[in-house]
Amino acid sequence: MVEIRKVEPSEAGKISEIAIRSKAYWGYDKAFMDSCREELSHTEEEILNDDFRYFLAEKEGEVMGFYKLENLDSETVLLEALFVDTLAIGHGVGRSLFEHAKATAKACGGSAMEAQSDPYAKPFYLAMGAKVTGNKESGSIPGRFLPMIEVALEDAA
Repeated sequence: MVEIRKVEPSEAGKISEIAIRSKAYWGYDKAFMDSCREELSHTEEEILNDDFRYFLAEKEGEVMGFYKLENLDSETVLLEALFVDTLAIGHGVGRSLFEHAKATAKACGGSAMEAQSDPYAKPFYLAMGAKVTGNKESGSIPGRFLPMIEVALEDAA
């Protein structure tokens, strides 16, 4: 069973590595990965910033994945990142993080949570009850459009 806790600032490098490995899992080439490396990186300053919420999933001392929330004072909270390390994919870690993110977003006053999804992650979000609401241009690759998903928070714990 995984334990979910706040990310410590000193873990910025670790969660950045997880984000990069998790994205690369889908077979993207080196040029693609290089172009999105900055967007996948997280800093101590971001983790300490009250405008964001960072949580990670840990099992037996090993970090298995993490998420980041933004727009905490909005009705629609943004799930800015949710990444699961490659060895933990398919073992319920993503589900645990997503459910925790929903509860956190609701506790912040949100009525919905949205995310810009990687196309390969879209089936996961749909299985979690999210709906596709449109497409939005990638922040790191101009001309690449990614699905936007949204989930209502009324049933979040």
